[in-house]
Amino acid sequence: MTASTLEDKAVTGRRVEYRVHRSVNDDRADVYVPGIVTKTQTAANGTLLAWVRLDGGRSSLALPADYDGLRYLDQIVNVPELPMGRFEPGSQHPGFDYAYDGVLVVEFEEGDLAAVTADRSKAEAVVATYLREVHGIDDESDISEQLGDLIEGWKVFEWEPEDAECAWLMNPASEGDDHAVHVYYLPV
Repeated sequence: MTASTLEDKAVTGRRVEYRVHRSVNDDRADVYVPGIVTKTQTAANGTLLAWVRLDGGRSSLALPADYDGLRYLDQIVNVPELPMGRFEPGSQHPGFDYAYDGVLVVEFEEGDLAAVTADRSKAEAVVATYLREVHGIDDESDISEQLGDLIEGWKVFEWEPEDAECAWLMNPASEGDDHAVHVYYLPV
């Protein structure tokens, strides 16, 4: 593509598809993930960069506008603003990919767990199941001991800005606070 064609294609709001490579040992075809150009920028070396946020993501990738794994689509729309502030967690949010009997569980980088429920027996069931299925713990006395360490409390989940170290934080709250949810927390 020529520079003028790139400048016409790489515009804020342009819908794109980004190629995600499979591993070398995977004979399936690469896949394309939809996204949007959030901004463009000329790098110090004169290269036109397209900042691309993949759908469902919270940070943008800085890609050379002529990157061969980037398909420009015809549609140009307003760039959706990232949600900020408090939210009630659901399985559509990053990190909340485990649920048992309708109760979400999130594991933090340090290994702490939180079960989002006001029902202690459901929290114990989901945490025990999580420890068995995800961590492979089969010693029931070890699981029972860990369940005894569950701490009941109110928390709020709050989005972090784009490119923050993590997408959201869980912070202390009180019953009745805006978007506060009841959790059972298992510290490491």
